[in-house]
Amino acid sequence: MLHYAVIFFVIAIIAAILGFGGIAAGAAGIAKVLFFIFLILAIASFVINLGRGR
Repeated sequence: MLHYAVIFFVIAIIAAILGFGGIAAGAAGIAKVLFFIFLILAIASFVINLGRGR
């Protein structure tokens, strides 16, 4: 999931450089959502693994 967030971030940067503001904003928004989903799932996985270790 983090891989897809990075891909959308790169697309947003390239679109912004080329002057496609709407596409850049959309891709940046998608990248942000995917990153936060990844972050939540990573934290949940870490907490669950801490619970199983005991």
